[in-house]
Amino acid sequence: MSSLTLAAAEEIIEAATERARAVGKAVSVAVVDAGGFPIAIRRPDGARPLTPDIARAKAYTAAVMQRPGKMLKKWQESQPVFFAQLSQLPGAAMPIMATEGSVTIKKDGEIIGGLGIAGGTADEDQTIADEVLAALGYELEFAAWGGGGPPGRAEPRVGDGGPAGPGKDA
Repeated sequence: MSSLTLAAAEEIIEAATERARAVGKAVSVAVVDAGGFPIAIRRPDGARPLTPDIARAKAYTAAVMQRPGKMLKKWQESQPVFFAQLSQLPGAAMPIMATEGSVTIKKDGEIIGGLGIAGGTADEDQTIADEVLAALGYELEFAAWGGGGPPGRAEPRVGDGGPAGPGKDA
């Protein structure tokens, strides 16, 4: 099992900060491990005060939900009560934010963390995250979830109405 090191997290943050600066944005950047625990967070000069918390929630979402936030949007729209309750679970450290700028960090097919960018528009946050992770050699492809619902098979088997469980394809 791979892990996301502090050096790798700092490399991601530096690249994201530089990319944002190049497009005239001051964004906060957060990197968490696969369990959603913070490794590093940066709020550069000029970034709004709440952006580090938003970036951390985005990174947390991408890590613990094991999909980028933009992939979760249809599921959230179809089950808003469920998503509202996720943040209330006893083990939830942060709110679940199904939005752009929330990107799962994946290397060699393994989810190793989450990246959150906050401070630009939704599209700017997403573009910065995608460009930086791609440039650093991380994977950006994730299997789609069928029907805009929870993770599971796109084509459920007969008698299998629920999401994929441990050891099943997701």
